[in-house]
Amino acid sequence: MQEIYAATPAECSDFIVAESTMVPRQTLRNRAWTVTILILQGPHATGGFRGADVSTSLQATAQAAGRSLSVCTCSELRELVAHVRAASGQDTEFMLLDPGDLTEDARAHPEEGLEDALSQLVSPYVEVHDDSGATLESIDGSRRSGPLATIVIHGDLAASYRIAMGIALRRLAA
Repeated sequence: MQEIYAATPAECSDFIVAESTMVPRQTLRNRAWTVTILILQGPHATGGFRGADVSTSLQATAQAAGRSLSVCTCSELRELVAHVRAASGQDTEFMLLDPGDLTEDARAHPEEGLEDALSQLVSPYVEVHDDSGATLESIDGSRRSGPLATIVIHGDLAASYRIAMGIALRRLAA
C-alpha cells in the first residue's frame, strides 16, 4: 500500500508530496516539479479527512494526471490565512480549500483577512465541505472572485474531496 505523507504547517511551504515521499521543494524545482494542487485544511471536530488520512486514491489520481499534490493542515485561522496568501507566491496552480471548523472563526473575525487573502489568490480554488453550514460566504460582499465551485456532500468529506479533485484536474488539463 502506498503511503501519503502530509507536511506539518511549518513544513508545507517547503515540502510537497511527489512520488509518495516528502521531498524538499527546492529539489523538486531542480527536477521541474511544481505544487500543482494544494489541499489546505482546517481542523475538524469529527476527525475529518486530514493529512495522512488523505485517500491514496487522490494521490494516485493526481500522479496519473502528471500532477503533484501537497497537503497542508492548519490549526488556527491566522495560519490558514497565511497559507492562502503564500499559495499565491508559490507554484500552486489549483487549491482545494477545506476550512473545517475555522469557518466560524473566519465569520467571527473578518479582520484576520481570509476573505482578502482569497480575493487576491492567483490560482483557482474549490471549497470542500461535509456540511452546508460550513461554507464560506462573502462577509461584506466585497470579494472580487469566489471559488470555482463549492462542494458539499453532507457527512462525506471524502466524496467532496474526490469531486473537487476531479474539477481541479479537468481545469488544469484545459
